[in-house]
Amino acid sequence: MATIYDVSVLAGVSLATVSRVMNKNTKVSEKTENKVLDAMKQLDYRPNAIAQSLASSRSNSIGVLVSELHGPFYGAMMSGIEAELRTAKKHVIIAAGHSDEESEKEGIEFLIDRRCDALILHVEAVSDEYLIELSQGSTPIVLINRYIAELKDSCIYLDNQLGGYLATKAMIESGHTALAYISGPFWKVDTQARLAGYKQALAESGLEFDPSLVYEGDYLETGGSRGFQALMKAERSFTALVCANDEMAAGAMDAARQLNVEIPSQVSIVGFDNIILANYIYPKLSTINYPIAEMGHMAARWVLRNTYKNKSLSIKNMFNPALILRDSISSL
Repeated sequence: MATIYDVSVLAGVSLATVSRVMNKNTKVSEKTENKVLDAMKQLDYRPNAIAQSLASSRSNSIGVLVSELHGPFYGAMMSGIEAELRTAKKHVIIAAGHSDEESEKEGIEFLIDRRCDALILHVEAVSDEYLIELSQGSTPIVLINRYIAELKDSCIYLDNQLGGYLATKAMIESGHTALAYISGPFWKVDTQARLAGYKQALAESGLEFDPSLVYEGDYLETGGSRGFQALMKAERSFTALVCANDEMAAGAMDAARQLNVEIPSQVSIVGFDNIILANYIYPKLSTINYPIAEMGHMAARWVLRNTYKNKSLSIKNMFNPALILRDSISSL
């Protein structure tokens, strides 16, 4: 197996020059760099990444923990993170926590054990206290889609309550006064915030909050389908349905078709997230834009600024949702 010494001999340069070319931390002439690179290619020499990380205290790898690996929401987030870090010649190691406390902790420990320089965490089940304690360790962390006051400078998050408010207000401004709601799991923080926005919009308009018109879903299409069917059997009828994400809205629309309920003439529907699916289902889904790809980019920039000391990058912590009107809302 070729060594760095073999490369230096073949290229006719010093060991220090070979090291400078590999680490790209000191400028060398193009001619010298090409001689070193040609020698490495001829010898099929590959630097030992583990040894380099031990010597430099940097692995140039960032750990990313997400709730799930499937679905357009998480795909957009991970793509944003990876694109930003790839530009900076950094790499990502990805683990999934599945919204389970033990799985999230195991994933975090796995990433730390892999000597990641920093962690980008999309976690839902671990406590604020756990994350505060984790932040005091040697591995920097940035949270995405979660706000903790004590870690506010390390949080990249959305105003979820405003999103729930905007979705509900759009229905009310279209003349609807009987509004049903399909939420995510009640224990999740973003679920609670979006539901609070729904309640806020109702209260501002003098409409009574009716718990019988709220269904606890699971953020999946199947939950939206079951939710629509259950709400149709509720004691009170409704002309508008606010869904806490687009996947459940799509499931609700499918259930409506099976029940011969026309969207939007009989029931108007609005979602949340603005995933690519929203623009292609029929009718096209009105929704709340969740700039998760941009937030992924921002979490990566936080790492580049705070871990790799790229102070030229500015950080935006809070993002605002926006209403996207399409065809699934009709006026009364």
